[in-house]
Parts: sequence; structure tokens; C-alpha cells
Amino acid sequence: MLRFLNRCSRKRGTWLLMALTAFVLELVALYFQHVMLLKPCVLCIYQRSALFGIMGAGLVGAIAPSTLLRYPAIALWIYSAAEGLGLAIKHTDVQLHPSPFNTCDFFVSFPSWLPLDKWLPAIFSATGDCAERQWHFMNLEMPQWMIVIFGAYLLVAVLVLVAQPFRPKRRDLFGR
Repeated sequence: MLRFLNRCSRKRGTWLLMALTAFVLELVALYFQHVMLLKPCVLCIYQRSALFGIMGAGLVGAIAPSTLLRYPAIALWIYSAAEGLGLAIKHTDVQLHPSPFNTCDFFVSFPSWLPLDKWLPAIFSATGDCAERQWHFMNLEMPQWMIVIFGAYLLVAVLVLVAQPFRPKRRDLFGR
């Protein structure tokens, strides 16, 4: 399996598929926001940013997957998935254990050199409350689904990283 994951990490299509899955999840988030009129909270916006990080990792990895450039892509993938997982866990905790002491911020705080909420308010502006339960599917709230999604991204990313020393067989590199 590790040789298979190593072989996959050297193919452009695999990286583009990862970027596509993150892009589709972003489109779903925008559908929830603009069509279903659900209000994203600060933690939702930060999780959305983590998904953009995963999408960026897929695009970086697709540039030259058979070179060492895939290592920064894997690092960005792991970092974004881990941050997203942590945010989703925090969001779930806020929803399941509402308390005046367990809240999220009122406004997103992006770095001054990257004010995404000012540049793209339709995507990165938070208008909702983190503790409000707005949507569920199969008895799981949206942040719980994000734990599953980011957990899957993180698991696969770590397996791909562990697989890097396991060189694919020479015949696998040439598709025979």
C-alpha cells in the first residue's frame, strides 16, 4: 500500500483530484451560504480557509509531482488538514457544550497583509453564531462532518508522507 501511495504522490492527476475535492467542498459551503441562506460563523470561515490551503497544496503538488516540490505540497496539506481538524473540533465543542465562556470571536481576524474578509466578503465574511445549529445530516452537525472530512485528509496526508521512502518499483514509474 505504501508503494501505491508513493506512486500516486508522483502523479499530477492525483494532486489535481485532491484540489478538486477541496474545490467542490468550497462550492458546497458557498451553496449553503448563498442558496440555503445559512450564516457562516468565524470558525466556519477559518475552516473554509483551511480547505483553501488543501486546495493550494493540491495545485502546488500538481506543478511537478515527480520532483521534490511534492514535499512542500505534502507539508501544506498536513498543516491545512491539521488546522482544519482542530478548528472543526473546537467548533463542535462550542455547539455541543454551549457556555458563555466557550465562544468564538465576533469577527474574523486575517493578517493585515491578507485581509480576505475585505477582499472577498461574499466568501470570507462571518455573519453567524458558532453555537447556532443550522444544519445536520445523518444526526451529525456540520462541524462534526468537517471533523470527518479533515480527519480523512489528514490521515491520507500522513500516509502519503510515510510512503515517501518506499520507492515504487521501476516498472511502476513507467506505467507498465
